[in-house]
Amino acid sequence: MRQLILLLALSNFAGLCAAASAETGAALYARHCASCHGANLEGQPDWRSPKADGTYPAPPHDAEGHTWHHDDAMLQDYMTRGGQAVLDDMGVSFRSAMPAFGEVLSPVKITSILDFIKSTWPDRIRQARDERLRPAP
Repeated sequence: MRQLILLLALSNFAGLCAAASAETGAALYARHCASCHGANLEGQPDWRSPKADGTYPAPPHDAEGHTWHHDDAMLQDYMTRGGQAVLDDMGVSFRSAMPAFGEVLSPVKITSILDFIKSTWPDRIRQARDERLRPAP
């Protein structure tokens, strides 16, 4: 019985930590991300069309965007090292204007921002992401 109570307490604590991380992430997002990705995670207009310099406008992070298509490790790396460094390492010929935030934001703060973004997605997007990222049997 003690083990069950401990497991329930730890589970509740983990949920509270994620909620606190999302709240901190909201403030960090507002300060570091909203100027490009929008205060409501809506992204920039015409985000699917390249600009004159070949880069694309900042995409939305809401359910209409594609952020949910990527796993947490990739998103963390993208934010830490910047989009172009990650895309170059992946061999993707796409020009990214996403700056590196690794010198400005700690891994914990980046995770908090990602937790906030994910907390805004509706259940259907979270489920679709889980299915998309589930390892093949």
